[in-house]
Amino acid sequence: MSIKGRVHSIESFGSADGPGVRFMVFLHGCPLRCQFCHNPDTWGSKKYEEMSADQILRQALRYKNYWGTNGGITISGGEPLLQIDFLLELFKKAKAQGVNTCIDTSGGCFTREGEWFKKFEELMNYTDLLLVDIKEINDERHRVLTTKSNENILDMARYLSDINKPVWIRHVLVPERSDYDEDLDQLNEFIKTLNNVEKVEVLPYHTLGVFKWEELGIDYQLEGIQPPTAERVENAHKRLHVEDYK
Repeated sequence: MSIKGRVHSIESFGSADGPGVRFMVFLHGCPLRCQFCHNPDTWGSKKYEEMSADQILRQALRYKNYWGTNGGITISGGEPLLQIDFLLELFKKAKAQGVNTCIDTSGGCFTREGEWFKKFEELMNYTDLLLVDIKEINDERHRVLTTKSNENILDMARYLSDINKPVWIRHVLVPERSDYDEDLDQLNEFIKTLNNVEKVEVLPYHTLGVFKWEELGIDYQLEGIQPPTAERVENAHKRLHVEDYK
């Protein structure tokens, strides 16, 4: 029986989440509760559509001519690894069609234990690239920002390095939350221990998703915090040595 995925939304022409032009699929559900989340409606609402891997792949392949040599499918969320069975079926079928596959993940549900890890190991055989979001390197601040520890997230980054699976490391820069010079330096030192990093990206915090919090009746905990200044973004670029990965 075909596994149904809980799909939050789809974008046909993504250009910021992986190489080339990407067919973007945002899945429902996430174990983190990031204070800056721009898709809080993926947390627990019923706003999703159930779709099979074949349905998504048929839709995606209509745009294959636009992908060029390095475009393809990126699965984001929410947290796509919460639906690992569906992801595995989709990526097996995508690779059979010669499609480049990418996962945009926070790593929040990563574990090296049990059936989930066996499935993750298999999934990596069908995954070309992972965009790994490291929200905060300091575990205490990470807990404040996301409600969860970052220990298993950093462990996922180490595992992906061990198997030499290509990754892009991403860091959302939030004033008063994830923009501390000492933490940026520590994150840089951590990234330097990995041997599989193709790119490092600084994503400036923005307030474009605040209206969703209001619609859902959830208190927005970053009220009054503005996006980082150009100077702080440049500071993060320098401390994370972004240019070294281009």
